[in-house]
Amino acid sequence: MSNAFTSLNPNPRVLMGPGPSNVHPRVLQAMARPTVGHLDPWFQDFMEDLKALIRMALRTDNALTFPVSGPGSAGMETCFVNLVEPGDKVVIAINGVFGGRMAENVANAGGVPVPVEFPWGQPVDPNVVEDTLKANPDAKVFAFVHAETSTGVRSDAETLSKLAHAHDCLVVMDAVTSVAGIPVEIDAWEIDAVYTGTQKCLSAPPGLSPVSFSERAAETVRNRMEPVRSWFLDLTKVMGYWDGTGGRSYHHTAPVNALYGLHEALVMLSEEGIENSWARHAAMHERLKAGLEGVGLGLLVDEPYRLPQMNAVTVPDGVDEAAVRKTALETYDLEIGAGLGQLGGKIWRVGLMGQTAHPQAVTICTQAFADAMGKD
Repeated sequence: MSNAFTSLNPNPRVLMGPGPSNVHPRVLQAMARPTVGHLDPWFQDFMEDLKALIRMALRTDNALTFPVSGPGSAGMETCFVNLVEPGDKVVIAINGVFGGRMAENVANAGGVPVPVEFPWGQPVDPNVVEDTLKANPDAKVFAFVHAETSTGVRSDAETLSKLAHAHDCLVVMDAVTSVAGIPVEIDAWEIDAVYTGTQKCLSAPPGLSPVSFSERAAETVRNRMEPVRSWFLDLTKVMGYWDGTGGRSYHHTAPVNALYGLHEALVMLSEEGIENSWARHAAMHERLKAGLEGVGLGLLVDEPYRLPQMNAVTVPDGVDEAAVRKTALETYDLEIGAGLGQLGGKIWRVGLMGQTAHPQAVTICTQAFADAMGKD
């Protein structure tokens, strides 16, 4: 058996798929700083600083705000497994892949999902949601995806939240793709539970999921009748470690260096200014749209509902979408994403997220499409 193992050295890519996005050298350098113990007094002070930065990005003052040690899917499960008890009815707006995953989480927690289906590529219709909430007055939770990564569409979070609260429901929002790319206002919109990811518009490596819970949601967790159906994601246990008001209790070994990376990415966001980040993503989207139109390509989602950071590009008839992605990767070291589910083979998913939302990336992407489509 050979023992001639060598260190890894992956080729740099321009990451313009649905995530991860390119990571700035400052973030990578932060992750290379000395590892300390997860109960070290210095690290405990660091945790408080990190929580404040997450509140900044989510525009919230929620005390129960921290990064889950796991990707966005772990953040999703954290919200549902803590807020949903067996028999609880949860109305879920589904207009893409990730709304469907919400329904699976509800069922796994013992809840009763009430799916409200919408065409993929279209936003959630508040009128249909309202009719469903009226028809299900015993619903405990309403859940939706703010920025649907599988389709590139945004929904009206503020309106949906107001409707749900009018029917006495807690509101759970998926903000994995939206945070730092488009406005997210957790307190102003009165979102009760939200989860996001590090690898999209925050441009940190994947593997962490910032979450935040309103006091109303936290009280719901404290008043549960049955234990949470997860040991690792049980908020009553996890917050014993993340709560800085008293002595921290050991829960798990936090991913120390990954948290350094998230901290640096959030420091960079604070330096840029979150409103400036939103504006930058919007400007790069307009640049990309013009470039795509120049080679005869259009977008799936109607303009008022498009995500600037996640562009669903329609595949023309007769074009081998996989071949285009292969050409982009092999010739330009450019990653773009394929469609998921019912949009498989019908769209490319082009991300303009975080560090990848800049003119050079847009130019490379446009040229790659031009070459692959024979439009140069």
